[in-house]
Amino acid sequence: MNLFVKVLPRVVLILVLAMPLAAQGFLKVSGKNIVNGVGQNYILKGVGLGGWLLQEGYMLHTAAFANAQWQIRAKITDLIGEENTETFYETYRNNYVKKVDIDSLKAWGFNSIRLPFHYNLFATNTNPPVFLQKGFDYTDSLLAWCKANQMYLILDMHGAPGGQSDQGISDYNPAFPSLWESEQNKDLTVKIWRKLAEKYKDEEWIGGYDLLNEPKWDLGTNNVPLRDLYIRLTDTIRAVDTNHILYIEGNWYATDFAGLTPPWDANMVYSFHKYWNTNNTGSIQYLLDLRNNSNRPLWLGETGENSNQWLSDFVELMHNNNIGWATWPHKKIKSIAGPLSATLSPLYQTLLNYWNGSGSRPTATYAQGALMAQANALKLEMCTYNKDYVYALFNQPFSTVTVPFAENLIPGTIYAPNYDMGKQGVAYSDVAFQNTNNGTTYNSGYNYRNDGVDIEQCSDFSSNGFDVGWIENNEWLAYTVQVQTSGVYSAAFNVAAQSAGGQIFVLVDGQGVSFVNIPATGGWQNWQNVILENINLTAGTHKLTLRFYTGNFNLSNIDFTLISTDIEDETQIPVEFDLSQNHPNPFNPSTIVKYSLPVDGFVNISVYNNLGEKVSVLVDGEVSAGKYSVSFDAANLPSGVYFCRMEAGNFISSRKMLLLK
Repeated sequence: MNLFVKVLPRVVLILVLAMPLAAQGFLKVSGKNIVNGVGQNYILKGVGLGGWLLQEGYMLHTAAFANAQWQIRAKITDLIGEENTETFYETYRNNYVKKVDIDSLKAWGFNSIRLPFHYNLFATNTNPPVFLQKGFDYTDSLLAWCKANQMYLILDMHGAPGGQSDQGISDYNPAFPSLWESEQNKDLTVKIWRKLAEKYKDEEWIGGYDLLNEPKWDLGTNNVPLRDLYIRLTDTIRAVDTNHILYIEGNWYATDFAGLTPPWDANMVYSFHKYWNTNNTGSIQYLLDLRNNSNRPLWLGETGENSNQWLSDFVELMHNNNIGWATWPHKKIKSIAGPLSATLSPLYQTLLNYWNGSGSRPTATYAQGALMAQANALKLEMCTYNKDYVYALFNQPFSTVTVPFAENLIPGTIYAPNYDMGKQGVAYSDVAFQNTNNGTTYNSGYNYRNDGVDIEQCSDFSSNGFDVGWIENNEWLAYTVQVQTSGVYSAAFNVAAQSAGGQIFVLVDGQGVSFVNIPATGGWQNWQNVILENINLTAGTHKLTLRFYTGNFNLSNIDFTLISTDIEDETQIPVEFDLSQNHPNPFNPSTIVKYSLPVDGFVNISVYNNLGEKVSVLVDGEVSAGKYSVSFDAANLPSGVYFCRMEAGNFISSRKMLLLK
């Protein structure tokens, strides 16, 4: 069962048609700010259409054997020939981005689009070059869709003639001169930007020109060749277009701006990229200094490929520093890190197996069918909408609110991966929840959701196809649940573990219910139910929290069954003081202590060791009349006998507890 929300193009279209189409005017530079046509500060909240007009291997799952587009195309051509390859690419591009994609991005909250393009859709690299209509047609269609949605479109030369870096992202082929090694390549780069500027100089919804994506080349101490090319491009564009912002990226993946100051144009912005590092002021201080020293704005032109918490944190950091941004990218094949995920076709997987060396060569007919099946799977209506990713960008920043990821009804089944959407430490807690050192695995399964919670595909028939795995000590998950009927419930926890020892502490609305002890089931996908009896639940909305005091097991789902509607009224005021025996007892390392108060008053509940020394205070303050439970965690204490003592007015009571480790 797939609980991701599917996009409804008709609804999105209605929303779009209802919007006024008043132009906001050209984006401009005003000191350190980007402003719209009426002089208002404008924060770009965008997304890059990576993979559309220039393919990257990791998006297509070919990076291990074909990272650059020329390598990918060569693999395809080898199987199906040049003519069929061109047919595939036409279908691929026509399906990858359509009007419904832009309508949906607008409805989700984005206000701008960054278009990464390959130069070879606009001109041939010949002497003299021949300009092509194809690239302009794609850009014209996209611009029309952006205008209809009042979204700014920023053009980005992602693959320059020869390649501006030695990486696959620029489609660099080492058999030919790079951009920096060929004057012909530089000349063609300038001519293409001239054509673009001539064509779009009067288009208000063009948000500017990102002249060169992520240069990466040894260009000397002060990047003199990069500065010279930028100034040449600026002079060429300004000869025909004085309206649009020029975005200037630094060398070494848009991080090194040495030699690119002082600024040479009044309407230019320094664009940086940010991946796999911390989201604090220190991480961007060199950029803030660049802005202050140059009196030009900053734009985070590319970022993402990280967890929801990291996304939320970067949005907060950018907002606090008045910096617009564009995440990367809007769609990939089988990915949680983006708004849309296209299904990986089993037929296409067969091709991947062959290219990886683990399968036989398919026939041309089979390969053509497999490639076309994958191209058709790129249509938005065939994709999965990763709503948690979008929520992290537009709802989660500056908020400690959690919202349900799915409808969790009791009685019924609560699927473990359907915990609430929200921040780390609010909706869930996971030991590794983001990538900040260019290698951290924040989600070991990389399935279903983009949080730090480790989710994998599950073979259990009662699951929703996924389980929470790689559970570590002290992690936890919170669920908003709707109890349909007040009563006494049993809960079957569907678990799998190689060895016994895992332990779940169950809480409802912050009050401890009981522990669930996990047995050895004989394997990570050998599933077994552990039953928790006598759970009193009242009708209404509640917060169910699962605290994993001891991990090393997998959790698929919890099935709640109504046993009796004869529920004890927990709201009834007790008639006498009481300190109940802790449960479980013996315990390791945590236990639950319940107590009752017939009147309001001051309560102290403390734990003492066998020598009479106080080792923990569980309650110490004014408490209203009622029934309560509190947990005692003895993880830092040695095994032995302990005493729980309660004092409330004249009432004094003690209970003996046994900690066994």
